[in-house]
Amino acid sequence: MAIYRCGRCGSINRVADQRIKDRPVCGRCKAHLDTTGAPQPVDGAALEQAIASSPVPVLVDYWATWCGPCRVVAPTLDELGRRNAGKVLVLKVDTDADPAEAGRRRIQGVPTFVLFNGGRELDRRSGVTSRADLERWIETKAGQPSTRASHA
Repeated sequence: MAIYRCGRCGSINRVADQRIKDRPVCGRCKAHLDTTGAPQPVDGAALEQAIASSPVPVLVDYWATWCGPCRVVAPTLDELGRRNAGKVLVLKVDTDADPAEAGRRRIQGVPTFVLFNGGRELDRRSGVTSRADLERWIETKAGQPSTRASHA
C-alpha cells in the first residue's frame, strides 16, 4: 500500500501497489493523483492537514526563491521524493510566500528540513545535504519508510 497526497484538495489517499500505474484518483475530489513522489508546494494550512493525517513520514523543505543553497538541494529532494514515492511525503514551504508558517515553526534559516511523523515534529536539520544522508536521517528518526507504508 502506498500513500499519496492529492495536489488539489490535500487529502491523503491509500493506493494499492498494483493500482499505481492505473492513474488513480483522489477518493475525495476525484482529481488524478500525482504518484511520482515529486515534492509538492504547500502553505501552512495544507501543511498542517498533511502532518495531522499522513500515516507515513512527512519531510518538509522550508526554502526561499532567492536562496542559492535551496536551489542546489532542490534536485536532491526531487530524487528523494521520487525514490520513496508512497513511503514518504515530501512537501515544500516557501518562507517568503508564507512567513507566518515559517515563524510558527521557528524557521531561522533556509534551507531547513523538518521531519514529522504521527502528527508531531521528530527532528530538523539545516543546510545542503545528500539524498542518502536525508534517507538515513528519515529511517533513523521515523523508522524504515517502506515498513511504515506497508502497515498504513
